[in-house]
Amino acid sequence: MRGLPSKIIAGASVGIVVLSLAFGFFAKTAGSAIPRSHALKGASQSAGGDTNILLLGLDSRRANDGSNLPRKLLDLMHVGSSSSIGGYNTNTMILIHIPANGKKAVAISIPRDDYVDVPGQSPKKIKEAYGYAKYYAESALYKQGVKNPQLEALSREAGRTATIKTISALLQVPIDHFAEVNLVGFYDLANAVGGIQVCLNRAVNDSQYSGAVFPAGVQTISGVQALMFVRQRHGLPNGDLDRTHRQQAFITGVITKFRTQGIFGDLGKVSALLNVAKKDVVIDSGWDVLGFLPQAKALTGGNITFHTLPIEGYTMINHQSVNKIDVPTVRKFVHDLFYPVKPTATPTSSTSIKPTPKPTKINFAHLANGKGVDGSKIPCVN
Repeated sequence: MRGLPSKIIAGASVGIVVLSLAFGFFAKTAGSAIPRSHALKGASQSAGGDTNILLLGLDSRRANDGSNLPRKLLDLMHVGSSSSIGGYNTNTMILIHIPANGKKAVAISIPRDDYVDVPGQSPKKIKEAYGYAKYYAESALYKQGVKNPQLEALSREAGRTATIKTISALLQVPIDHFAEVNLVGFYDLANAVGGIQVCLNRAVNDSQYSGAVFPAGVQTISGVQALMFVRQRHGLPNGDLDRTHRQQAFITGVITKFRTQGIFGDLGKVSALLNVAKKDVVIDSGWDVLGFLPQAKALTGGNITFHTLPIEGYTMINHQSVNKIDVPTVRKFVHDLFYPVKPTATPTSSTSIKPTPKPTKINFAHLANGKGVDGSKIPCVN
């Protein structure tokens, strides 16, 4: 399967949505220009001023209005046909927790093949919640005589709602805001930002599939090269999970670019990013982008670490390879990172109260998480 890690695309929306809101003027413009969604209507919100932001990336070779992307563009991006490949899987799912106390933000990547319960549907890979919900809604609306572009818009809302509910229920955390980016959005972002620094542990040659052919070490990639970098899964020790780490490395490269090369002070670049956001991004209707500006600046300063949701292993279900997860374990993993418990003082009296035990540390390095990726430096990945 020529799967595209659009996982990286939504992660790249940190550059498209969050990083493009550098100035109040552009934030105000973005507030009215970026397409909005009501998929969070009625959802619970974080308490105490914390903010959880879900970044989604669709593996669709279609524009936001449902139209096919130009064949020439698809060939250039080396991603196959809009009619036969891609669908509406959310191959990128990153949940960012921004504490109200100003401490370092935490981003957790959710592997796309995790086998989970989907509210209102049968259990399936988490990436499929969006596509199935969209299909069911689209079929019902079509029978009612609804036509495009309304048909596409309403059925995508059903997909977003299903994905948000699935992730929130799985991790037992509220989702305050979200940004969704389509496939071409990543390509447009790479062109708008220019070269991004990444680092590989070893040279790779995946010319047969993703087209990725890169030497080992630190290097600058842009445009189609960036797409190849984040697409590769063949020939990597941990397949999709190594591809997730590349996603995190790419986002770190984007953040570094903004921090070190003065993009905040370049109105032309900020304007180009806003143009990408208007065309390729959808955000929730309640997101006050101007109010979010201080948090966005903190993220671009590298004040963030990246982790990957742990898995237990792999299995076959309905003739598909899926990731096995232990729900209590992943919930604890997320809550320990998002809401760490302050250690209790040791009692001075000999009588009695035992100190709160420290959370158990579980090493999933061979499967998923390993060491968190620091957003303030360029990490080397497989």
